[in-house]
Amino acid sequence: MQLELAQIPVVDGAVAPNLARVLDATARRREGSDLIVFPEATLTGFPTRENVRDVAETLEGPSLSKVRDAARAANIGVAVGLAERDGDRFYNTTVLIDERGDIALRYRKTHLWATDVGVFTPGERYEVCEFKGTTVGLLICYDIEFPETARAVASLGAEMLVVTNGNMDPFGPVHRRAIVARAMENQMFAALVNRTGDGDDNLTFPGETALVSPFGDVLCELKDEDAVLHAKVDRALLAQSREHYSYLHDARIALNLVDENDAQGRRSLNIRPRAR
Repeated sequence: MQLELAQIPVVDGAVAPNLARVLDATARRREGSDLIVFPEATLTGFPTRENVRDVAETLEGPSLSKVRDAARAANIGVAVGLAERDGDRFYNTTVLIDERGDIALRYRKTHLWATDVGVFTPGERYEVCEFKGTTVGLLICYDIEFPETARAVASLGAEMLVVTNGNMDPFGPVHRRAIVARAMENQMFAALVNRTGDGDDNLTFPGETALVSPFGDVLCELKDEDAVLHAKVDRALLAQSREHYSYLHDARIALNLVDENDAQGRRSLNIRPRAR
């Protein structure tokens, strides 16, 4: 699989410039690329309690509809984030759109960072989908600091973890260390795509986008530049990493998650409510 990891700046609380950047990058995709991945909440940036109702959209809203049209026109998959409106609730959401423009996977951030609290409702569900012959799962930013999140996705058969990221200084190195561990301990590929540039509240985003192998090796990476990283996923590394042992098979500590099937027979793992 050929990836494009779009490490771009994002404007917080302003949909139009972010949407324009996503559409332009999608239209410019390199011949042979299968999937382009953008940072966390790319379309809306990070909203506040005061403006989330103004910038959030449903998955059928105008911005995501234009991205779906662009994916179809360019014949490429797109993973992109936004503030999602669902009734009276808002979620920090990433969707994976396939080359036909269909939403193949939706993931709502399950672990909210301090500035997410009071703006978003946490998600409760982990799922995967098949994309170009590879089982793909999604996580968002702070999620990857918890080993159980990636293990939940891996337990559903994920071969590649895609993490849309919005991690700021001075915490940038935390996620670069975490993504290596999550890939190695679950023997799967992991693609981390962070934003770069400046944001609201004097925040600076350091980039550090990377593709990591199932062995935990960094295959390619960016520093803090505004750029698109072209990366190749060699599936042969999956089999090689699992040849002599399987962490998922050998693990003796079970996840505290509920295993469910939806109406279409798709398996998911849901966070079990804590006892009060």
